[in-house]
Amino acid sequence: MEKADLEELRGKVACGAVLETAGFAVDPKESTRRAVKYRRGEEIIIVIHDGQGWFDPLSDAKGDVFRLVEHLDGLPFAAALYVVADLVGFVPSEPQWQRQSRERMPDLSVPERWSARRKPWPGSATWRYLQDARALPDSVLRGAVAQDLLREGPQGSMWAAHRNPSGTVTGWEERGPDWRGFASGGAKLLFALGAETSLRLCIAEAAIDAMSLAALEQQRPDTRYLSTGGGWSPASSEALLDLAVRADALLVAATDNNAQGESFAERLEALATDAGCGFVRLRPELEDWNEDLKAKRRRKDAREEERDGCRMPAVRLKGEAPPG
Repeated sequence: MEKADLEELRGKVACGAVLETAGFAVDPKESTRRAVKYRRGEEIIIVIHDGQGWFDPLSDAKGDVFRLVEHLDGLPFAAALYVVADLVGFVPSEPQWQRQSRERMPDLSVPERWSARRKPWPGSATWRYLQDARALPDSVLRGAVAQDLLREGPQGSMWAAHRNPSGTVTGWEERGPDWRGFASGGAKLLFALGAETSLRLCIAEAAIDAMSLAALEQQRPDTRYLSTGGGWSPASSEALLDLAVRADALLVAATDNNAQGESFAERLEALATDAGCGFVRLRPELEDWNEDLKAKRRRKDAREEERDGCRMPAVRLKGEAPPG
């Protein structure tokens, strides 16, 4: 097949078509407009580049639609061509959130869009979401706001900044009661809470998990709590390496307690080896650190409720003299 014919065939078949016909389904809660997550049991594939590219977050596998067929079915390239050709005209079903919105790219730059949003304050919609739904304490929220890491997103959602070494905002994680994503046109680098001089580097997969671990550890002064935003970009890896090469640095893989978290932890251990720094794996008891934090609050609330229920009301018997 000529190169031009290959390019034409590649453009006619989306990676989502291959995955849908192979039994994968979209995970809408874990997907964004730029990266759609497909699941089949424990297998995960992220589709990018408007359906023309993909990668496996649990391995180094990635590529175009032909490589995807090779990866899933173990077929040689020549056989993969026939599988892809059979899917011409098959349109994968769109996630509901994609059908609801057809946003054009904003005219403002990423830093300008960030600056146009207000910081959260006690009682604001974003503050209530983080405090009530996510169990984050005031102390952690105030610390994050003081470092200019948070913004009020639409409909009570949170924006959590990723910055480059010069301090410029490159993008932000977006989390809300019914939404999660990353800034349109933004680039994932690192969310970082804590002093720049801290040598204990706790790496989580999401900013809310990084802040949750900070709350559970009462914001250790020797620690910087970081998030890669659920991705693993070359820029994130380079930024972590720059932090890890410092003398006496300790890289702590504080990723989720699941298969993807273990895969990220292995990559962090390899990065620590390259940097020549210490390495520790720190797992949450539940799936992630925010689940641990919410469970801790539920236990505390239950203890307080039990204690209040055991208190006898202070009443005076009929005919008894008043105190004093």
